[in-house]
Amino acid sequence: MEQNDRVKGILLGLAAGDRHGGPIRMAVRLAESLINVGNFDLEDIGARYMDWWRKDAFDTGPTAARVFTLVASGLSFRTAAQQVHIETEEQTAGCNPAHRSAPLAMLSHLNTKQLAEFAKQEATLTHRHPLSGDVAAAVVVICRHLVEGYTWAKAIESACVGTLPETRIAIETPELDSLNTGGFAPAALAAAIHFVGSSSSFDTALERSLQFAGPANYCPVLVGSIAGARWGMSSINRSLLDHCTILSRVRATAVHLAPQA
Repeated sequence: MEQNDRVKGILLGLAAGDRHGGPIRMAVRLAESLINVGNFDLEDIGARYMDWWRKDAFDTGPTAARVFTLVASGLSFRTAAQQVHIETEEQTAGCNPAHRSAPLAMLSHLNTKQLAEFAKQEATLTHRHPLSGDVAAAVVVICRHLVEGYTWAKAIESACVGTLPETRIAIETPELDSLNTGGFAPAALAAAIHFVGSSSSFDTALERSLQFAGPANYCPVLVGSIAGARWGMSSINRSLLDHCTILSRVRATAVHLAPQA
């Protein structure tokens, strides 16, 4: 399978898995920042999120929504995220950063060894709990290594290096009877790893995760991006993208980030 196809599969897969619409819109804005800046620029990414927030944002999750509200009132992202972390009694380990950060794996000249740190920095825009950034980093590393042609087992193994214990457990022991449908970042990752790892195709992995997740739709977004990196854009049934109202923008962004032959 061509690397180009796997790279585009990350964003198109994310769109297929996102049945509510917020994660793909944030991911597209992150991706467009990578395209326009040509590198990882945390300030530019934050500015694009705020531009979306001021216009027509939705489905951001409560943590990000509160942070954006505080930033709109004049606080810095750092101060706002820390305030929300305190307000929620440190309950900011959600999966929103893992949902939106997968495009970091798509820009080929971002050094693979730096990707985890970039993902963790991006997560802190809204989520101060270290687990949120750690899980986002694991997702980005898995996607990059799958794009580079690693086997599933090797990509999973590589993502465990340097991670927090909760993240490592989520990656290494995702048995079906231990999974839950919540938005706690390690729980969403564990479910995604289970469905991608135990399926033979993109469509099967996503459909199984959608049936499992129900309306919450936390793990299917991660299943989409990870399975897209594993099996590529060409493996995604077109009908799984019918719900995406910004599909043309998603496709154009994916094409710009994919390496050219």
